[in-house]
Amino acid sequence: MSGDRKQGNPGLEPGGDAATEAEEVPAIATSDEMEAALREAAEAVDERRRGPDAGEISPDKMTIEMLSQELQSLKEEFEARCKELEEANDRHARLQAEFENFRRRNLKERQESLQYGHQNLVKDLLSTVDNLERAVGHTEQSDDVNLESVLQGVALVQREFLAALGKQGVKEIDPAGEPFDPTFHEAMGQVPDSAVAANTVVQVLQKGYLLQDRMLRPARVMVARAPGPGEDGGEKN
Repeated sequence: MSGDRKQGNPGLEPGGDAATEAEEVPAIATSDEMEAALREAAEAVDERRRGPDAGEISPDKMTIEMLSQELQSLKEEFEARCKELEEANDRHARLQAEFENFRRRNLKERQESLQYGHQNLVKDLLSTVDNLERAVGHTEQSDDVNLESVLQGVALVQREFLAALGKQGVKEIDPAGEPFDPTFHEAMGQVPDSAVAANTVVQVLQKGYLLQDRMLRPARVMVARAPGPGEDGGEKN
């Protein structure tokens, strides 16, 4: 049987031709494209392994962080603007309340001024009225009326009356002998007079009055002019 085995497998010996045939199988040759693909695959695997676990920030995460910071900044700015608006509304409400109080107080003062603005003048004139009442009462009770005493009483009342007006800032305009001034005088006519310069006030028909610097009533006067032919320069009407 040994001989048959050898005859049935001619040329085959253990460790002989089989190993030689295995060694003769041709190896697969690698191309540049294959090497490049392998390198890209290896780099992709390494990048996935490094990724977030290796401390690197992916583009998506960076975008999220930037948006989060921007959102936080906008939120803080919005809160600041809301606070400013609230403070402005509070100031506006206070100013509106103050203005309303001022308006009411001013209206009340104006009403009181219209009703009681002449209170001081009336109070000053009361003493003048008292003196007039005394003079009238004395004249009615006396059978012997002294005209001179009456005139003195009237003159006293007049002085008191003018003094009361003076306390209120009333000034008398009595321009006799002064140059005519249309600001304070009202000319009622002209008279020929050679003794004074033309446009001189020679007669006061009605005195004028000022309240402080405001005209209450101009003085009504007669004004001198140069005499014409045949006129008496000293005549006064």
